[in-house]
Amino acid sequence: MSHTEHLPEFAIIDPNTFSQMGLKSLLESIIPQLTVRCFGSFSQLMDDTPEMFAHYFVASSIVLEHTNFFLERKKRCIVLVNGGSNTFNAFHTLDTSLPEKELVRQLLLLHEGGHKHCPHPKTDRKGGDNFRLSPREVEVLVLIVRGFINKEIADRLNISLTTVISHRKNITEKLGIRSVSGLTVYAVMNGLVEANQI
Repeated sequence: MSHTEHLPEFAIIDPNTFSQMGLKSLLESIIPQLTVRCFGSFSQLMDDTPEMFAHYFVASSIVLEHTNFFLERKKRCIVLVNGGSNTFNAFHTLDTSLPEKELVRQLLLLHEGGHKHCPHPKTDRKGGDNFRLSPREVEVLVLIVRGFINKEIADRLNISLTTVISHRKNITEKLGIRSVSGLTVYAVMNGLVEANQI
């Protein structure tokens, strides 16, 4: 039996459709094989099959209204908060007000080690498309992900600014990834950087 037949599904329970779609997109970029289902309310989740999900990403307002349900499943529950909050210290939380790069970092940290008791799809951290990138392009990619701007990358690698821009263009074309957050996800999932280094 193929192990892809039993990949976990994640649920996002949030009345804000825009937030749902943004988080769904980030989760799917971090774990490409993942199925993410979105629910606008707790009752929609209950009308489905609520026990099938490996994780619930839940708006704080819904957790407050249905605390008992989520407390019983707190190891699988990540509360979506907007800004710092000590109200949900029984749960893992994810601050959705963070800039996208930091939000990606928090999700990658959760994926890497925060939930070792739950099955996650395995990713090939050393394989993938790395063979497409030259060693110099990998160096440039790592520095991009770590937050360096083009001039700083040029100075660090003792190359011209034009060369850095050329490498960035090649990286984007080879990987088909245009955003820095997408490149961050790629670099972490392929073992080029650790999530805590970004």
